[in-house]
Amino acid sequence: MSYHEILNTIIFHRKIILKVTITAMVFLLLILLLVYPLTYKSTVTVMPPENNTETGSLSSLLSGQDFSGIFSGGLSSANSQLYVEMLKSRTAALYVVKKFDLVNYYGADNKYKAAETLQDHLEIDLTKEGIIKLNVEVNTPFLPRFIADIDSVKRFAADLSNAYVEALDKMNREKVSSQAKRARQYIEQQLVKTKGRLDSVENRLAEFQKTNKAISLPEQVNAAIDAAAGLKTEIVKTEVELGLLESNLREDNQTLIALKTKLQQLREQYNKMAMGSQDYLVAFKDVPELGKELASLLRDVKIQN
Repeated sequence: MSYHEILNTIIFHRKIILKVTITAMVFLLLILLLVYPLTYKSTVTVMPPENNTETGSLSSLLSGQDFSGIFSGGLSSANSQLYVEMLKSRTAALYVVKKFDLVNYYGADNKYKAAETLQDHLEIDLTKEGIIKLNVEVNTPFLPRFIADIDSVKRFAADLSNAYVEALDKMNREKVSSQAKRARQYIEQQLVKTKGRLDSVENRLAEFQKTNKAISLPEQVNAAIDAAAGLKTEIVKTEVELGLLESNLREDNQTLIALKTKLQQLREQYNKMAMGSQDYLVAFKDVPELGKELASLLRDVKIQN
């Protein structure tokens, strides 16, 4: 059949074709409006985590503050991406499944199958500002306008979305609590070791002073001891921070690199003071032998304290 024959046939039967087309469109529209299930979703917004200027410092570790900035280098976008992955996790889905008994709702074989179905209905969007937007699709049964309670379906969609935020908060609290516990245990171990070293050096100092009639040191040497103790204290503090973070961060993490650089510089300054440098008035190697031993003992006591 040629193109002109086809065109003539369409023109000749145009009324029938229009009637069939309009009837089919009306029929499909009625199906979509009255028969086909409706889908509802309620979007919730999660703001990006606040950056903490003290995050990563020893004081923040000891006080149990939020550790999320430590493991992402203090970048809110990285924290937001971490939160997105937590929301997509099976743990979050299982929390929502348990809260609303979605095994029966989805007709799943077990809670894990229900969690998979729930994850298929989850939509998460991360904006360039680090804001997380999520919603869970909820479908009505067929003939929704005659069978389903539309308002309850809308509320259920909102409840599911809010439950995901609750799951995120619960997981984040557990993560912070676990990290704080590990930090506390690590620092407690360091304190036990330090207490042992302090007792040992105090005993040696007392024995030395008893044997040598409590030799005193010039003010200049005492000032050098105080300065060296301050540097050594900062070195130990930085080493503790590194010990806490190295097991949780990658080698190329900027926070880890900065701490290692700081530690290297502190050690260089301490070595200069110990060996003698034009930057310092008195080097410990230049102190007379008996005074040097006393200075070393006094310095160790100050450092351990």
